[in-house]
Amino acid sequence: MKRILILIMMMLSADFILPQQTLTLDESFDKARNNYPLTKQKDLIEQTKNLTVSNVWHGYLPQINISAQASYQSDVTSLPITFPGLKIDKLSQDQYKVIADVTQTIYDGGLMSSQSGLQESLSEIDEHKLEVELIKLKERVNNIFFSILLVDEQLIQTDLMLSDLNSSIKKLEAAYKNGIISKSELDVIKAEYLKVKQKVFELSSTRSFLLNNLGLLINEKLDETIKLLIPAELTFQSQTEIQRPELNLLSAQKTLIDNQSGLSNSKIIPKASLFFQGGYGKPTLNMLKNNFDWFYIAGIRLSWSFSNLYSYSNENEISDLNKLAIETQEEAFLLNTNLTLNQQKTEFIKLQEMIKVDKEIIELRKSILNAAKSKLDNGTITSNDYLRELNAKDLAEQNEILHRIQLLQTQYNYKITSGN
Repeated sequence: MKRILILIMMMLSADFILPQQTLTLDESFDKARNNYPLTKQKDLIEQTKNLTVSNVWHGYLPQINISAQASYQSDVTSLPITFPGLKIDKLSQDQYKVIADVTQTIYDGGLMSSQSGLQESLSEIDEHKLEVELIKLKERVNNIFFSILLVDEQLIQTDLMLSDLNSSIKKLEAAYKNGIISKSELDVIKAEYLKVKQKVFELSSTRSFLLNNLGLLINEKLDETIKLLIPAELTFQSQTEIQRPELNLLSAQKTLIDNQSGLSNSKIIPKASLFFQGGYGKPTLNMLKNNFDWFYIAGIRLSWSFSNLYSYSNENEISDLNKLAIETQEEAFLLNTNLTLNQQKTEFIKLQEMIKVDKEIIELRKSILNAAKSKLDNGTITSNDYLRELNAKDLAEQNEILHRIQLLQTQYNYKITSGN
Protein backbone atom coordinates (compact mmCIF):
# COMPACT_ATOMS: atom_id res chain seq x y z
CA MET A 1 0.00 0.00 0.00
CA LYS A 2 2.85 2.33 0.86
CA ARG A 3 4.48 1.70 -2.51
CA ILE A 4 1.21 2.40 -4.30
CA LEU A 5 0.79 5.72 -2.47
CA ILE A 6 4.34 6.72 -3.34
CA LEU A 7 3.73 5.82 -6.99
CA ILE A 8 0.50 7.84 -7.07
CA MET A 9 2.23 10.87 -5.54
CA MET A 10 5.02 10.62 -8.10
CA MET A 11 2.49 10.48 -10.94
CA LEU A 12 0.55 13.45 -9.60
CA SER A 13 3.69 15.52 -9.15
CA ALA A 14 4.82 14.63 -12.67
CA ASP A 15 1.58 16.04 -14.06
CA PHE A 16 2.22 19.39 -12.39
CA ILE A 17 5.89 19.63 -13.42
CA LEU A 18 5.89 21.68 -16.60
CA PRO A 19 8.89 21.71 -18.91
CA GLN A 20 10.91 24.89 -18.67
CA GLN A 21 9.84 27.49 -21.18
CA THR A 22 12.51 28.44 -23.69
CA LEU A 23 12.83 31.16 -26.31
CA THR A 24 15.24 31.49 -29.23
CA LEU A 25 16.40 34.62 -31.02
CA ASP A 26 14.74 33.61 -34.31
CA GLU A 27 11.46 32.94 -32.50
CA SER A 28 11.68 36.40 -30.95
CA PHE A 29 12.23 37.96 -34.39
CA ASP A 30 9.24 36.14 -35.91
CA LYS A 31 6.88 36.86 -33.02
CA ALA A 32 7.86 40.54 -32.86
CA ARG A 33 7.33 40.88 -36.61
CA ASN A 34 3.90 39.23 -36.48
CA ASN A 35 2.87 41.33 -33.48
CA TYR A 36 4.10 44.68 -34.79
CA PRO A 37 1.06 46.85 -35.64
CA LEU A 38 2.53 48.09 -38.92
CA THR A 39 2.78 44.50 -40.19
CA LYS A 40 -0.99 44.53 -40.61
CA GLN A 41 -0.53 47.30 -43.18
CA LYS A 42 1.11 44.84 -45.58
CA ASP A 43 -2.20 43.16 -46.44
CA LEU A 44 -3.92 46.54 -46.58
CA ILE A 45 -1.30 47.85 -49.01
CA GLU A 46 -1.72 44.80 -51.25
CA GLN A 47 -5.52 45.01 -51.23
CA THR A 48 -5.47 48.74 -51.95
CA LYS A 49 -3.04 48.22 -54.83
CA ASN A 50 -5.18 45.49 -56.41
CA LEU A 51 -8.33 47.60 -56.19
CA THR A 52 -6.63 50.74 -57.52
CA VAL A 53 -5.00 48.91 -60.45
CA SER A 54 -8.30 47.21 -61.22
CA ASN A 55 -10.01 50.62 -61.33
CA VAL A 56 -7.37 51.90 -63.73
CA TRP A 57 -7.93 49.04 -66.18
CA HIS A 58 -11.69 49.64 -66.00
CA GLY A 59 -10.91 52.48 -68.39
CA TYR A 60 -11.01 49.89 -71.20
CA LEU A 61 -14.62 49.05 -70.38
CA PRO A 62 -17.32 50.96 -72.29
CA GLN A 63 -17.94 54.34 -70.69
CA ILE A 64 -21.68 55.01 -70.57
CA ASN A 65 -23.30 58.34 -69.73
CA ILE A 66 -27.03 59.04 -69.75
CA SER A 67 -28.45 62.54 -69.69
CA ALA A 68 -31.89 64.13 -70.04
CA GLN A 69 -32.85 67.68 -70.84
CA ALA A 70 -36.03 69.73 -71.13
CA SER A 71 -35.75 73.32 -72.29
CA TYR A 72 -37.69 76.28 -73.56
CA GLN A 73 -36.14 78.62 -76.12
CA SER A 74 -37.00 82.25 -76.77
CA ASP A 75 -36.61 81.58 -80.48
CA VAL A 76 -36.05 78.70 -82.87
CA THR A 77 -34.57 78.28 -86.31
CA SER A 78 -37.00 79.11 -89.10
CA LEU A 79 -36.89 79.75 -92.85
CA PRO A 80 -37.36 83.45 -93.69
CA ILE A 81 -39.00 82.59 -97.05
CA THR A 82 -42.18 80.87 -98.09
CA PHE A 83 -42.91 78.61 -101.05
CA PRO A 84 -46.28 78.44 -102.79
CA GLY A 85 -48.08 75.22 -101.94
CA LEU A 86 -45.46 74.24 -99.33
CA LYS A 87 -46.00 74.66 -95.63
CA ILE A 88 -43.09 74.15 -93.21
CA ASP A 89 -44.11 73.86 -89.59
CA LYS A 90 -42.22 76.00 -87.14
CA LEU A 91 -40.17 74.15 -84.53
CA SER A 92 -41.55 74.08 -81.01
CA GLN A 93 -39.89 76.37 -78.56
CA ASP A 94 -40.17 73.67 -75.90
CA GLN A 95 -37.65 70.90 -76.61
CA TYR A 96 -36.96 67.53 -74.96
CA LYS A 97 -34.06 65.16 -75.20
CA VAL A 98 -32.89 61.89 -73.52
CA ILE A 99 -29.43 60.80 -74.67
CA ALA A 100 -27.12 57.83 -73.97
CA ASP A 101 -23.42 58.36 -74.78
CA VAL A 102 -21.21 55.26 -75.10
CA THR A 103 -17.44 55.53 -75.62
CA GLN A 104 -15.11 52.55 -76.11
CA THR A 105 -11.36 53.18 -75.92
CA ILE A 106 -9.43 51.24 -78.57
CA TYR A 107 -6.02 52.90 -78.08
CA ASP A 108 -5.01 55.18 -75.20
CA GLY A 109 -1.34 55.66 -76.03
CA GLY A 110 -0.27 53.50 -73.07
CA LEU A 111 -1.96 55.84 -70.56
CA MET A 112 -3.69 53.14 -68.50
CA SER A 113 -0.63 50.91 -68.55
CA SER A 114 1.47 53.78 -67.18
CA GLN A 115 -1.12 54.61 -64.53
CA SER A 116 -1.24 50.95 -63.48
CA GLY A 117 2.55 50.78 -63.20
CA LEU A 118 2.52 54.00 -61.23
CA GLN A 119 0.09 52.59 -58.66
CA GLU A 120 2.10 49.37 -58.35
CA SER A 121 5.27 51.39 -57.75
CA LEU A 122 3.57 53.46 -55.04
CA SER A 123 2.40 50.28 -53.30
CA GLU A 124 5.86 48.74 -53.60
CA ILE A 125 7.38 51.83 -51.99
CA ASP A 126 4.93 51.55 -49.08
CA GLU A 127 5.85 47.88 -48.63
CA HIS A 128 9.59 48.62 -48.58
CA LYS A 129 9.05 51.45 -46.10
CA LEU A 130 7.34 48.89 -43.89
CA GLU A 131 10.34 46.54 -44.24
CA VAL A 132 12.67 49.36 -43.21
CA GLU A 133 10.63 49.83 -40.03
CA LEU A 134 10.64 46.09 -39.39
CA ILE A 135 14.43 45.84 -39.59
CA LYS A 136 14.63 48.58 -36.95
CA LEU A 137 12.32 46.43 -34.85
CA LYS A 138 14.66 43.49 -35.42
CA GLU A 139 17.58 45.54 -34.13
CA ARG A 140 15.64 46.38 -30.94
CA VAL A 141 14.74 42.74 -30.34
CA ASN A 142 18.35 41.75 -30.96
CA ASN A 143 19.68 44.25 -28.41
CA ILE A 144 17.17 43.28 -25.72
CA PHE A 145 17.70 39.54 -26.27
CA PHE A 146 21.47 39.74 -25.90
CA SER A 147 21.14 42.06 -22.90
CA ILE A 148 19.08 39.36 -21.18
CA LEU A 149 21.66 36.72 -22.12
CA LEU A 150 24.38 38.86 -20.55
CA VAL A 151 22.38 39.26 -17.34
CA ASP A 152 21.74 35.50 -17.24
CA GLU A 153 25.46 34.78 -17.51
CA GLN A 154 26.21 37.35 -14.82
CA LEU A 155 23.64 35.74 -12.53
CA ILE A 156 25.32 32.37 -12.99
CA GLN A 157 28.65 33.96 -12.11
CA THR A 158 27.27 35.66 -8.98
CA ASP A 159 25.77 32.34 -7.85
CA LEU A 160 29.23 30.77 -8.10
CA MET A 161 30.71 33.63 -6.12
CA LEU A 162 28.02 33.26 -3.46
CA SER A 163 28.89 29.58 -3.23
CA ASP A 164 32.58 30.42 -2.74
CA LEU A 165 31.75 33.00 -0.09
CA ASN A 166 29.36 30.68 1.69
CA SER A 167 32.01 27.98 1.82
CA SER A 168 34.53 30.46 3.23
CA ILE A 169 32.02 31.70 5.83
CA LYS A 170 31.48 28.18 7.15
CA LYS A 171 35.22 27.61 7.52
CA LEU A 172 35.77 31.00 9.15
CA GLU A 173 32.89 30.42 11.58
CA ALA A 174 34.61 27.26 12.75
CA ALA A 175 37.90 29.13 13.04
CA TYR A 176 36.18 31.91 15.00
CA LYS A 177 34.67 29.39 17.45
CA ASN A 178 38.12 27.93 17.97
CA GLY A 179 39.53 31.41 18.61
CA ILE A 180 41.81 31.33 15.57
CA ILE A 181 40.40 34.51 13.96
CA SER A 182 38.60 37.57 15.23
CA LYS A 183 34.92 38.32 14.63
CA SER A 184 35.83 41.25 12.36
CA GLU A 185 37.52 38.83 9.95
CA LEU A 186 34.32 36.80 9.74
CA ASP A 187 32.16 39.92 9.39
CA VAL A 188 34.19 41.11 6.41
CA ILE A 189 33.31 37.95 4.46
CA LYS A 190 29.66 38.11 5.57
CA ALA A 191 29.42 41.73 4.43
CA GLU A 192 30.83 40.77 1.04
CA TYR A 193 28.29 37.93 0.85
CA LEU A 194 25.44 40.41 1.41
CA LYS A 195 26.94 42.75 -1.17
CA VAL A 196 26.89 39.98 -3.78
CA LYS A 197 23.30 39.09 -2.77
CA GLN A 198 22.41 42.72 -3.40
CA LYS A 199 24.00 42.45 -6.82
CA VAL A 200 21.86 39.38 -7.53
CA PHE A 201 18.73 41.39 -6.68
CA GLU A 202 19.87 44.22 -8.96
CA LEU A 203 20.55 41.84 -11.85
CA SER A 204 17.21 40.09 -11.32
CA SER A 205 15.39 43.43 -11.45
CA THR A 206 17.20 44.34 -14.66
CA ARG A 207 16.26 40.95 -16.14
CA SER A 208 12.59 41.46 -15.23
CA PHE A 209 12.60 44.87 -16.89
CA LEU A 210 14.20 43.50 -20.07
CA LEU A 211 11.84 40.51 -20.14
CA ASN A 212 8.85 42.83 -19.88
CA ASN A 213 10.10 44.87 -22.82
CA LEU A 214 10.74 41.76 -24.88
CA GLY A 215 7.30 40.44 -23.93
CA LEU A 216 5.69 43.67 -25.15
CA LEU A 217 7.48 43.38 -28.48
CA ILE A 218 6.44 39.76 -29.06
CA ASN A 219 3.03 40.15 -27.38
CA GLU A 220 3.62 37.42 -24.79
CA LYS A 221 3.73 37.29 -21.01
CA LEU A 222 7.24 35.97 -20.31
CA ASP A 223 7.65 34.14 -17.04
CA GLU A 224 10.69 34.87 -14.89
CA THR A 225 11.76 31.23 -15.22
CA ILE A 226 11.99 31.38 -19.02
CA LYS A 227 15.36 30.40 -20.45
CA LEU A 228 16.69 32.30 -23.44
CA LEU A 229 18.72 29.95 -25.60
CA ILE A 230 22.13 31.21 -26.70
CA PRO A 231 22.13 31.36 -30.53
CA ALA A 232 24.73 29.55 -32.59
CA GLU A 233 27.89 31.39 -33.56
CA LEU A 234 28.12 32.89 -37.03
CA THR A 235 31.11 33.34 -39.27
CA PHE A 236 32.12 36.52 -41.06
CA GLN A 237 32.42 36.38 -44.84
CA SER A 238 35.19 38.29 -46.56
CA GLN A 239 32.75 39.71 -49.11
CA THR A 240 29.18 40.24 -47.98
CA GLU A 241 26.47 41.43 -50.33
CA ILE A 242 24.32 44.11 -48.74
CA GLN A 243 20.63 43.25 -49.01
CA ARG A 244 19.01 45.88 -46.84
CA PRO A 245 15.38 46.91 -47.44
CA GLU A 246 16.55 50.52 -47.80
CA LEU A 247 18.15 49.55 -51.13
CA ASN A 248 14.89 47.97 -52.29
CA LEU A 249 13.10 51.16 -51.29
CA LEU A 250 15.48 53.31 -53.35
CA SER A 251 15.12 50.93 -56.30
CA ALA A 252 11.32 51.17 -56.08
CA GLN A 253 11.58 54.97 -56.06
CA LYS A 254 13.59 54.82 -59.30
CA THR A 255 10.94 52.55 -60.82
CA LEU A 256 8.32 55.10 -59.80
CA ILE A 257 10.22 57.80 -61.70
CA ASP A 258 10.34 55.56 -64.80
CA ASN A 259 6.58 55.04 -64.60
CA GLN A 260 6.04 58.78 -64.21
CA SER A 261 8.11 59.33 -67.35
CA GLY A 262 6.00 56.71 -69.14
CA LEU A 263 2.89 58.59 -68.08
CA SER A 264 4.29 61.82 -69.53
CA ASN A 265 5.05 60.01 -72.82
CA SER A 266 1.55 58.58 -73.06
CA LYS A 267 0.02 62.04 -72.72
CA ILE A 268 1.56 63.22 -76.01
CA ILE A 269 0.52 60.15 -78.03
CA PRO A 270 -2.71 60.24 -80.11
CA LYS A 271 -5.68 58.33 -78.73
CA ALA A 272 -8.52 56.60 -80.54
CA SER A 273 -11.97 55.48 -79.44
CA LEU A 274 -15.32 54.37 -80.77
CA PHE A 275 -18.41 56.32 -79.83
CA PHE A 276 -22.17 55.92 -80.05
CA GLN A 277 -24.80 58.48 -79.12
CA GLY A 278 -28.45 57.52 -79.20
CA GLY A 279 -31.59 59.08 -77.80
CA TYR A 280 -35.19 60.06 -77.99
CA GLY A 281 -36.54 63.57 -78.16
CA LYS A 282 -37.98 66.51 -80.05
CA PRO A 283 -36.55 67.73 -82.32
CA THR A 284 -34.28 64.94 -83.57
CA LEU A 285 -31.32 65.24 -85.91
CA ASN A 286 -33.72 66.30 -88.57
CA MET A 287 -34.43 69.85 -87.46
CA LEU A 288 -37.39 70.14 -89.84
CA LYS A 289 -39.19 67.26 -88.16
CA ASN A 290 -41.10 68.76 -85.25
CA ASN A 291 -42.15 65.62 -83.35
CA PHE A 292 -40.73 62.99 -81.00
CA ASP A 293 -38.54 60.29 -82.53
CA TRP A 294 -35.43 58.12 -82.04
CA PHE A 295 -32.00 59.17 -83.28
CA TYR A 296 -28.35 58.05 -83.05
CA ILE A 297 -24.81 58.91 -84.12
CA ALA A 298 -21.91 56.40 -84.26
CA GLY A 299 -18.31 56.65 -85.35
CA ILE A 300 -14.65 56.67 -84.48
CA ARG A 301 -12.87 59.52 -82.72
CA LEU A 302 -9.18 60.46 -82.84
CA SER A 303 -7.77 62.98 -80.36
CA TRP A 304 -4.30 64.41 -80.00
CA SER A 305 -3.47 67.01 -77.37
CA PHE A 306 -0.41 69.15 -78.05
CA SER A 307 -0.50 71.14 -74.81
CA ASN A 308 1.52 68.45 -72.96
CA LEU A 309 4.40 68.99 -75.37
CA TYR A 310 5.15 72.34 -73.74
CA SER A 311 6.31 70.71 -70.48
CA TYR A 312 7.51 67.37 -71.89
CA SER A 313 11.18 68.31 -72.09
CA ASN A 314 11.26 69.80 -68.57
CA GLU A 315 9.50 66.77 -67.13
CA ASN A 316 12.14 64.45 -68.63
CA GLU A 317 14.92 66.57 -67.19
CA ILE A 318 13.25 66.57 -63.76
CA SER A 319 13.04 62.77 -63.92
CA ASP A 320 16.75 62.51 -64.71
CA LEU A 321 17.61 64.81 -61.80
CA ASN A 322 15.41 62.83 -59.40
CA LYS A 323 17.12 59.62 -60.48
CA LEU A 324 20.53 61.15 -59.85
CA ALA A 325 19.39 62.24 -56.39
CA ILE A 326 18.27 58.69 -55.57
CA GLU A 327 21.54 57.23 -56.87
CA THR A 328 23.40 59.65 -54.60
CA GLN A 329 21.33 58.48 -51.63
CA GLU A 330 22.10 54.88 -52.58
CA GLU A 331 25.84 55.55 -52.73
CA ALA A 332 25.75 57.29 -49.35
CA PHE A 333 23.79 54.43 -47.79
CA LEU A 334 26.18 51.80 -49.15
CA LEU A 335 29.17 53.79 -47.92
CA ASN A 336 27.78 54.17 -44.41
CA THR A 337 26.70 50.54 -44.28
CA ASN A 338 30.12 49.31 -45.40
CA LEU A 339 31.76 51.51 -42.76
CA THR A 340 29.51 49.94 -40.11
CA LEU A 341 30.29 46.43 -41.39
CA ASN A 342 34.03 47.12 -41.30
CA GLN A 343 33.69 48.44 -37.76
CA GLN A 344 31.82 45.30 -36.74
CA LYS A 345 34.47 43.09 -38.36
CA THR A 346 37.19 44.91 -36.45
CA GLU A 347 35.17 44.58 -33.23
CA PHE A 348 34.78 40.86 -33.87
CA ILE A 349 38.53 40.30 -34.29
CA LYS A 350 39.29 42.42 -31.21
CA LEU A 351 36.83 40.51 -29.04
CA GLN A 352 38.22 37.17 -30.19
CA GLU A 353 41.69 38.17 -29.02
CA MET A 354 40.36 39.62 -25.77
CA ILE A 355 38.54 36.37 -24.95
CA LYS A 356 41.76 34.40 -25.42
CA VAL A 357 43.51 36.69 -22.95
CA ASP A 358 40.48 36.58 -20.60
CA LYS A 359 40.76 32.80 -20.36
CA GLU A 360 44.45 32.98 -19.50
CA ILE A 361 43.78 35.63 -16.86
CA ILE A 362 40.99 33.51 -15.34
CA GLU A 363 43.27 30.49 -15.00
CA LEU A 364 45.91 32.61 -13.29
CA ARG A 365 43.34 34.24 -11.01
CA LYS A 366 41.92 30.84 -10.03
CA SER A 367 45.40 29.66 -9.08
CA ILE A 368 46.05 32.80 -7.05
CA LEU A 369 42.64 32.51 -5.35
CA ASN A 370 43.21 28.88 -4.39
CA ALA A 371 46.50 29.86 -2.77
CA ALA A 372 44.81 32.75 -0.95
CA LYS A 373 42.03 30.45 0.25
CA SER A 374 44.60 28.10 1.80
CA LYS A 375 46.36 31.01 3.46
CA LEU A 376 43.05 32.30 4.80
CA ASP A 377 42.25 28.89 6.25
CA ASN A 378 45.65 28.86 7.92
CA GLY A 379 45.22 32.41 9.18
CA THR A 380 48.28 33.76 7.36
CA ILE A 381 46.29 36.43 5.43
CA THR A 382 43.34 38.60 6.35
CA SER A 383 39.82 38.36 4.99
CA ASN A 384 40.40 41.57 3.02
CA ASP A 385 43.39 39.98 1.29
CA TYR A 386 41.26 36.98 0.34
CA LEU A 387 38.37 39.15 -0.90
CA ARG A 388 40.74 41.14 -3.04
CA GLU A 389 41.80 37.98 -4.87
CA LEU A 390 38.22 36.67 -5.01
CA ASN A 391 36.99 39.93 -6.56
CA ALA A 392 39.89 39.93 -9.00
CA LYS A 393 38.96 36.43 -10.15
CA ASP A 394 35.29 37.44 -10.38
CA LEU A 395 36.16 40.53 -12.41
CA ALA A 396 38.20 38.41 -14.83
CA GLU A 397 35.26 36.02 -15.28
CA GLN A 398 32.80 38.89 -15.69
CA ASN A 399 35.01 40.38 -18.40
CA GLU A 400 35.12 37.04 -20.21
CA ILE A 401 31.32 36.76 -20.00
CA LEU A 402 30.87 40.30 -21.30
CA HIS A 403 33.28 39.80 -24.20
CA ARG A 404 31.74 36.43 -25.11
CA ILE A 405 28.20 37.83 -25.30
CA GLN A 406 29.46 40.94 -27.11
CA LEU A 407 31.20 38.72 -29.66
CA LEU A 408 28.00 36.81 -30.34
CA GLN A 409 25.95 40.00 -30.51
CA THR A 410 28.46 41.53 -32.94
CA GLN A 411 27.98 38.55 -35.25
CA TYR A 412 24.21 39.00 -35.30
CA ASN A 413 24.50 42.78 -35.60
CA TYR A 414 26.66 42.17 -38.66
CA LYS A 415 23.99 39.87 -40.09
CA ILE A 416 21.26 42.48 -39.55
CA THR A 417 23.42 45.33 -40.89
CA SER A 418 24.12 43.42 -44.11
CA GLY A 419 20.46 42.38 -44.40
CA ASN A 420 21.29 38.66 -44.73
